[in-house]
Parts: sequence; C-alpha cells; structure tokens
Amino acid sequence: MRGMRKITAGKLSKILKEHKEWRGTGEEEGEKADLSGAWLCGADLCGADLSYADLSNANLSGAWLFGADLCGADLSDASLSDAWLDRADLMDADLCGANLSGASLKRADLRGAGTSLNKANLSGANLSGANLYSTSLNFADLSGADLSGADLRGARLLEADLRGALLLEADLRRAFLRFADLRGADLFRAVLIDACLRGADLSDADLGSADLRGADLSDADLRGANLRGANLTQVKDLSINQLSKVKTLYEAELDPELMEQVKDKYPHLLKRPEYKEPT
Repeated sequence: MRGMRKITAGKLSKILKEHKEWRGTGEEEGEKADLSGAWLCGADLCGADLSYADLSNANLSGAWLFGADLCGADLSDASLSDAWLDRADLMDADLCGANLSGASLKRADLRGAGTSLNKANLSGANLSGANLYSTSLNFADLSGADLSGADLRGARLLEADLRGALLLEADLRRAFLRFADLRGADLFRAVLIDACLRGADLSDADLGSADLRGADLSDADLRGANLRGANLTQVKDLSINQLSKVKTLYEAELDPELMEQVKDKYPHLLKRPEYKEPT
C-alpha cells in the first residue's frame, strides 16, 4: 500500500525484542513497539508480545497472530482482514475502525470496557467462543459473522449490522442492541435476558428456544421471526401487533395476558408449523 512502512524480518525481530524488554522492565528499558502504518501482511507473529504497542493503520492482512498478546494495543484503522487471531489477547485494545473482515478470532479475548470495536468491519469473521464481555461494538459490521457461543454479556451494539450472523447459543444478557439489524440472524438458543432490542430489526430471524425474559422489544420488527419454544415472559413493551407478524409461537412461553390475546386472535401461531418438503 502506498505510503506504508516496509519492515524487514530483521527489523521486526529487533522491535519485538526491544518491546519485550520495555514491558518486562516496567517501561524503564527497551522501547515500546511503534509499528504504526507498517506493512506486515502475512507476518508470523504467533505468540508475540505486542501488548500496548502502536499498530494503528498497520496492514496485518493475512497475518498469523495466534495466541498473541495484544492487550491494550492500538489497532485503530488497522487492516486485519483474513488474519488469524485465534486465542489472541485483545483485552482493552483499540480496534476502532479496523478491518477484520474474514478474520479468525475463535476464543479470542476481546473483553473489557476499554475494548473498542466501534465502526469495525467484522463481516464474515469467525468469533465463535470469543469473549466480548462489555465490549463496545457500536455501528460495527458483523454481517455474516460467526458469533456462536460467544460471550456478549453487556456488550454495546448500537445500530450494529448483524444481518445473517450466526449467534447460536450466544450469551447476550444485558446487551445493548438498540436499532441493531438482525435480519435473518440465527439466534437459536441464544440468551437475551434483559437485553435492549428497542427498535431492532429481527425480521426472519431464528429465535427458536431463545431466552428473552425481561428483554426490551419495544418497536422491534418481528416479521417472519421464528419464536418456536422461545421464552418471552416479562418482555417489555411486546404487543399483540408485533406477535401477529411472527412465523410461529409454537411452544413459546408468554405472559398470561398476551397468551390469551394470541389464542383469541391468532391461534394458528400456536400450532405446530408445517414444513414443506423441498422440491
């Protein structure tokens, strides 16, 4: 990329050595790694200590960062597309505006109120089993991402794009998903207790067996959503009008008043859905 710094293998090795000494001596000796704007495409940084390093605007596309320590690192606006970050420590890292499309972040540690993925591109990324507890993902692109089994408790996902995302058995307790786009997302057996889904688009989403107790669904779009076996008790501002547009409520749990309204006006939604064999 034009204007980016080329870093030779020898220079990179020296920078990492100096940084390790800087960290190991409490910042008294050695030197903090400055790799801002560096060209590091495909670099092998598995297990490297880059905690609190400056990697802003760096190009790490396709880089190998398995188990790397990137705690507190500045990766703002960095390119990490198709990078391998499985089990990496990114706690409190700044990834604001970073491109992580297609990256693998399986079981990566991204937790912490200081971790920012605001406006980051995570489309098609693999975040299965990742720890995103209290992480900020406002306006992030997570379309088509795999977040199955991820810990998203208390995560902030204001207006996040989660179209077609896989959130199977993800823990989204107390997550803030206001105005989030969850069209066609797979939330089967997801835990959404006390989550804020105000104004979220859940049309055609699969919420089968999901736990939505105490969630805020005011103004949420539930058209075509699968709510088979979902727990919708104590949900805030859930209306019969919203429920009238869902795909099914078979075996779903509802508060008594809402259940009576469904039985009276839309009893077909409580019946076992009939599935047509593909032709």
